[in-house]
Amino acid sequence: MVKPIVRDTFFLSQKSEPAARGDLQVGQDLMDTLQANRDRCVGMAANMIGVKKRIIIVNIGFGPVPGGNGRGPLPGAAGLFNIVMYNPVIVHKDTPYETEEGCLSLDGVRRATRYQNIEVEYLDADWKKHRQKYSGWTAQIIQHEADHLEGRII
Repeated sequence: MVKPIVRDTFFLSQKSEPAARGDLQVGQDLMDTLQANRDRCVGMAANMIGVKKRIIIVNIGFGPVPGGNGRGPLPGAAGLFNIVMYNPVIVHKDTPYETEEGCLSLDGVRRATRYQNIEVEYLDADWKKHRQKYSGWTAQIIQHEADHLEGRII
């Protein structure tokens, strides 16, 4: 179900709780809501739809679209598919860089330090554990959404 986007910074600044198998519907709601906002969004965290659980969705694929602003997770990106991560943890990161990012929950863009290469452990919808390396644009999106889970607002 498509959910409204939370813009309350007090709510967004609260740390999320671990997801459980009973939270799989939240992953579907994130898919639906991301799809409804695909023209201006490439990733979401559950708190952005009002649920304080450690669940994110990330659009994986091509990276910034020509003509998009190229300043991070909003706007102007397109990818091949979406992946929902339950209880994601960034276990490794290297090669920091400075960038600017936007967020569907906030107005404007803000500076952020990100890492070019990351490794993430997470659970999928079957509660199977994965450990995956990401780089570039996809790594940046994951880091942005992981910050949401920690209550960090860019």
